[in-house]
Amino acid sequence: MAKAPVNEVFSTLKSYARKLSDGERTPAEIASALNDWAHESGQTLKARISEEVEAAVLRMGFVKREEFDALVREVNALKKGKKSPAKKTPVKKSAAKKSPAKKSSVKKATKPLKKSTKRGL
Repeated sequence: MAKAPVNEVFSTLKSYARKLSDGERTPAEIASALNDWAHESGQTLKARISEEVEAAVLRMGFVKREEFDALVREVNALKKGKKSPAKKTPVKKSAAKKSPAKKSSVKKATKPLKKSTKRGL
């Protein structure tokens, strides 16, 4: 798999060296062409890496930073929106606390225990 790009690099370099030695191109032209080729290869490599990372992130179920930041903004907006109505309408928590207390105050009647008499001991 890695052999094809390596062979491509060598063949490109050989063709540039042959053109330079034959006088078809000047060293500046070859340097410029190599620089352009390296830049294009770098962009292609970045794109492929980005695609692979994206696929791995989706496969593993991770959240991307952009998605996380959007959720943080949304939560903050919801918190800001709920703060003003919460101050106007207090939540009655005491009713919720009283109902379990009433349940615990009810006691069950227990049957008196009879002593067992065991013979033979």
